[in-house]
Amino acid sequence: MPSQHDNALLRIGVFIDGTYFSHVSNYYLYEHERRSRLSITGLYAYIRDEIARQENVDRRLCQIVDAHYFRGRLNAKVSQEQDSLYRERQWDDVLIREGVTMHFLPVTKDSKEKGIDVWFALEAFELAIYKRFNVSVLITGDGDFVPLVRKLNTLGTRVMLLAWDFDSMRDGKVYTTRASQSLINEVTYSVMMSDEIDSRSRKNDPVIGTLFVKPKEVVVPAGGPEQSGTIISIISERGYGFIRPAEGGDNLFFHVTSLIDCTIDELEQGARVSYRVIQSERGLNAVDIRLMPS
Repeated sequence: MPSQHDNALLRIGVFIDGTYFSHVSNYYLYEHERRSRLSITGLYAYIRDEIARQENVDRRLCQIVDAHYFRGRLNAKVSQEQDSLYRERQWDDVLIREGVTMHFLPVTKDSKEKGIDVWFALEAFELAIYKRFNVSVLITGDGDFVPLVRKLNTLGTRVMLLAWDFDSMRDGKVYTTRASQSLINEVTYSVMMSDEIDSRSRKNDPVIGTLFVKPKEVVVPAGGPEQSGTIISIISERGYGFIRPAEGGDNLFFHVTSLIDCTIDELEQGARVSYRVIQSERGLNAVDIRLMPS
């Protein structure tokens, strides 16, 4: 690597493909043994450590000076109808706390995100010019960003890629997520985060542990009151699903082992159930689930 002045600050810009990040985070929450979402704070720490290692400089000289998040977004009315408005606001709060600048492109429920990748690339290139990043970090797996990387290279900006390879299950089908090989080939530093996280040698590494959100320390009595709600989704082949509480609030995860007097095959979307709530490593879960009369 190019030599660094002893006290030269390395300026880092981070650019997050929001749809990609959400997909990866959901995989770790619902399907991976980690059973937790990705943490922006933890990713920041990991990025600084990895750049310090790659550039052979003191970690204190590696500073994230700018971070941006790009995603298409439904309007408030549609989000409310889909029961996602509160969760979106929660996520906005996380990004705001971490100093991430948000870029949302309006989309409809019948259209795909169009133009957000162009916006991502234009912002990343323009900011690299004006803010003179030493390293631009891209959190994505999309080969459409190859031209962006090449343009950043012309500025002398080194590019780090954080990407994931994994298989996930949806609607009974296996979906494969793979980072573009052409993108991997173009960047200065490529880090396959799926390999890092699943590496046996780093299983108990605290740096890897901080990549995941710590569960909230909420105390719920083991014999909590019975509540009622509605099944909103079931992943039969994975043995879990989600319940929307009748009283409102966050949707609750449940596992097949928590069903009483019924099987997961007897449940269907829209079915009314009773349950209790407990605190687990992955947050608040529904247990002791029983079907209620139609």
